Amino acid sequence: MDGQHTEVAGLPARRLAWGTVADLLGKNRGTALEDAIEPAMQRAVLPPQDAALARAIAATTFRHLGVIRHALHQRLAKGLPEDQPGLVALLATGAAQILYLNVQDHAAVDLAVRLAKAEPGLQHLAGLANAVLRRIVRERDEIRREGDAEPLRLNTPDWLARRWIAAYGEETARAIAAANARGAGLDLTLRPGAALPDGLEGRRLPGSLSLRLDDARTAVPDLPGFAEGAWWVQDAAAAFPAHLLAVRPGERAVDLCAAPGGKTAQLAAAGAEVLAVDRSAPRLRRLEANLARLGLTAEVRAVDALALPEDRPFDAVLLDAPCSATGTVRRHPDVPWAKGEGDLTRLVALQRRLLDKAARLTRPGGRLVYCTCSLEPEEGEHQAEAFLSCHPDFARRPIAPEEVGDAGLVTAAGDLRTLPSHWPEEGAAADLRGRGGLDGFYAVRLERRPA
Repeated sequence: MDGQHTEVAGLPARRLAWGTVADLLGKNRGTALEDAIEPAMQRAVLPPQDAALARAIAATTFRHLGVIRHALHQRLAKGLPEDQPGLVALLATGAAQILYLNVQDHAAVDLAVRLAKAEPGLQHLAGLANAVLRRIVRERDEIRREGDAEPLRLNTPDWLARRWIAAYGEETARAIAAANARGAGLDLTLRPGAALPDGLEGRRLPGSLSLRLDDARTAVPDLPGFAEGAWWVQDAAAAFPAHLLAVRPGERAVDLCAAPGGKTAQLAAAGAEVLAVDRSAPRLRRLEANLARLGLTAEVRAVDALALPEDRPFDAVLLDAPCSATGTVRRHPDVPWAKGEGDLTRLVALQRRLLDKAARLTRPGGRLVYCTCSLEPEEGEHQAEAFLSCHPDFARRPIAPEEVGDAGLVTAAGDLRTLPSHWPEEGAAADLRGRGGLDGFYAVRLERRPA
């Protein structure tokens, strides 16, 4: 809106989604979608409905980006011009709406054409956009069938597909890709001892840590029990590592790389004296707000974990290390397109330094849980073996199946390994897709030998 006239309904949302996707495919490649779209929405001052639509279009575009690119490439005489991120984003966001969102086809096409006509560099391509997107409308069923049949080949970057096949076998890799394409529901970690709020409909998941909501469409602050601090949002797999640390009331615990704070809340709710550490002050402000809502306390420090003093080791140390996050694609569909195989070398080196630091912060007789939300063995199983070979004063403390409610989540070595394809929603109707699955997590529990 420019103060002189009212824009066509839905156009601001499409413009924001298109601009965000174009940035992430172009000059800001590697930036997380959430980090890009939040400030963009604040600058645009969109009403809630438009903001939700913009977020849905951008996320859906990335969730199905491989299928969409393949479809567009086949329907363009010269193929998809990857060196023109503005055009690719315009066509991709339009196709995402037609193929996967409940919007009017004519609105998706018309508004994409309007965006093209308003952009100097794309004005001459408005006719092309119109023709291609109308063809997507006509051939929607064929495109979706092909995408559903081949999510690993069509919707997963080659570098990731190759790695998952090598680590888990082709059948499991296909199941992971299919789970990522379906997305995720909403899981809540219930505060220990809190009654299930009236009107909160869901089902307990194995391990009794989490409640998976039957309907995730209600805004989180409007859900029963939010204001009372009865629960916090946390994927069921992400709830396991702090649970495995098994802190006791009065123990001193540190949560390294703590934001956004679900694990800190678990430790504090168990009665531990918690120090929450993270380099990001803005993310820690969100953590503090969540703790205040929950009525929990923790000492919070915005500092690099590597710089923490080591004069008072802790009874319990939790290291949820920075990683490639390839286990979180169900919730963060931009991850496969923002990361590359080359990122692993840097991340693995950082994880090793943080693990060595975590070891020094663990008192003799204390426990250390190392975890990552990655499917890559270099960031999980290989890190654990390398650590144990270099730290003879530590021993693995194997996880029992009953601790996580499912023997299938425990490796032969006794570590936690969850996959997006675990706990599928078998036979779910189309409108219930996404209720199954877990984020991909690895966790090892270690104990420092007494002095």
